[in-house]
Order: sequence, then C-alpha cells, then structure tokens
Amino acid sequence: MTVTGECFCGGVRYELEGDLRDARSCHCSRCRKAFSGQASAYAEVDPEEFSWLAGEDLLTSYEGQHGFGLLFCSRCGSTLAGAFKGVIHGLTLGCVNGDPEVEIGMHIFVSSKASWEVLPSGGLQFAEGPE
Repeated sequence: MTVTGECFCGGVRYELEGDLRDARSCHCSRCRKAFSGQASAYAEVDPEEFSWLAGEDLLTSYEGQHGFGLLFCSRCGSTLAGAFKGVIHGLTLGCVNGDPEVEIGMHIFVSSKASWEVLPSGGLQFAEGPE
C-alpha cells in the first residue's frame, strides 16, 4: 500500500510504501501540548518504507526526553512524524491523505486525559502505555 501525506501549507510531503500499524491515540498531557488537542492520533511505520517527497528543508524537529521527538513544518506548524533518536518511527494521522485503512486500536495514558475529554467507545484503553 502507498500512503501519502502533507502538512497544512503543502510545503512538506511524504510517502510510505507500506502499511501503517498499531494506530493509537495518546491522551497524556505532553501530547495534548504537542498537538494542541485532546490527544494525538499516531501510527507506527517501518522507517525503511518512508521517504520525504518535498520540503525536507522546511522540517524542524524537537527531541524530548529519552530521545523521542517530533518533526513538524517550520512554515505552518503541522506535526508530521515522530522519531526516536532521529529515525522516523511513526506518522501523525491528521496529516495522512485519503483513507489510510487503519483504525485507532488503543487509547493510551487515559489516566492523565483532560477532564473535559470524553473517550470514544471501542478500542483498548490503557491507564499508561501498553505492556
């Protein structure tokens, strides 16, 4: 399967020659801040199947604790991918084009979700991360 995506301004574009897997929604306070929302929707990828098509020079990265980080467009601010020690390991689902044929299968860190958030039904829920 080929999955494509892009940022809000269209300056950064990517392609995945493979499948998205292990889609999840993280409800921790750090993801709420990073994604300016109630949660982050994210799916893992095989880094060898991923490539930037355009705008790699527009990417800015932030590496947090323990080597986990985010890559986002410096022009429009869209968060596009997650990385571990500089290697892409997942994509944010909000920037994926079309139907990526994946469903959120788990909600993680629900013990720290925002008090105003109502979790959707379906999918596994973990107080912290999955084991």
